[in-house]
Amino acid sequence: MTTTCTRSLSAPEEESAPARRLPGGLPAGLLALALGGFGIGLTEFVIAGLLPDVAGDFGVDEATAGWLISGYALSVAVGALLVTAAVTRFPRRQVLLALMVLFIAGNTLSAVAATYEVMLAGRVVAALCHGAYFGIGSVVAASLVSPARKAAAIAVMFTGLTTANVLGVPFGTLLGQQLGWRSTFWAITAIGVVALVAIATLVPREAGGRSTASLRQEAGAFREPQVWLSLLITVLGFGGMFGAFTYIAYTLTGVSGFAASTVPWLLVLFGGGLVVGNILGGRGADRSVSGTITLTLALLTLVLAGFALTAGSQALTVLSLVAMGAVGFATVPPLQTRVMRWAGEAQTLASGANIGAFNLGNAIGAWIGGMTISAGLGYTSPLWVGSAMAGLALLTALVADRRARRRAARPAA
Repeated sequence: MTTTCTRSLSAPEEESAPARRLPGGLPAGLLALALGGFGIGLTEFVIAGLLPDVAGDFGVDEATAGWLISGYALSVAVGALLVTAAVTRFPRRQVLLALMVLFIAGNTLSAVAATYEVMLAGRVVAALCHGAYFGIGSVVAASLVSPARKAAAIAVMFTGLTTANVLGVPFGTLLGQQLGWRSTFWAITAIGVVALVAIATLVPREAGGRSTASLRQEAGAFREPQVWLSLLITVLGFGGMFGAFTYIAYTLTGVSGFAASTVPWLLVLFGGGLVVGNILGGRGADRSVSGTITLTLALLTLVLAGFALTAGSQALTVLSLVAMGAVGFATVPPLQTRVMRWAGEAQTLASGANIGAFNLGNAIGAWIGGMTISAGLGYTSPLWVGSAMAGLALLTALVADRRARRRAARPAA
């Protein structure tokens, strides 16, 4: 495996980018991938602000309406593996186009839903493309550039997801409140159509190629212990950040003393941190994947603990909120790059599995954080949980890197 992995990291790749380029020399096809990510991110997050309106329209209680969020997350985790496994042998660009069609169909179904059950079905359909899109999209994005810029390319694609938090969610919620929640889903459907056209136009036909590995060979990537360690780092690290973020509104109002009306704007600041962190994480990972993971997880551990200690100060809370978003999302490009590297030539399924690991981490972090609040430990307790999970992720990363160095030294010895 050492020989295979080394070859997959260093082998020169023929760049297959279109003539049109973004500032900085990156292919314009990355913008098309980011646009698809923006629509998918908007679908995932905007429902939170519209949930009371949707629940009232369908006559369901809050807990039932909540399945529109949790059901989506579970479908993402399932789709990340099952859908990716089903399409491993098809050309990756064509798969992305098909996934966008699935995305458009799901959101159209949500927009026209006459019953809660149809609405939930639309959410599930849209969610099934989520994990596969980002997993396969990461491989396609990396194929558009030279090996030295792969992490930066992946970061550009994930910029769509972070931008959805900064701009899409506030304006999507405002649109739904003014014109009805269905208008938001029609707008998301339109974004999906534009993304479909952009991918078909800007992403080269040969981009990403197709997997040369069979499904059995793709699944064989999971025989590599470093792939599993990468997934565990993702679950713990990302779960730490979003477990804390899930209950951040309670912390802001109940501990920091902010008015409820200011929370959306504070979340915009958090989203700004996500965008900055995503860019910096991509640049850092192109220099050193393991170094960037170690640094960002160490900072995340400290930032979350510091946030918990200083949440009573509004000024420090604002700084902590931005820092939490920046440091937390800076882990995404290197974590995605790490699992792809250790998967060798069987990257497609492992990449999709890592997207599922992000969502699994979200669910675990939110569950543990909710348990601490229910136990009466206060609204800062999810921050302490997040710090502990990030610390465990850091420890796992250090152990994984040590094992990798030992294994690399064996042939030389």
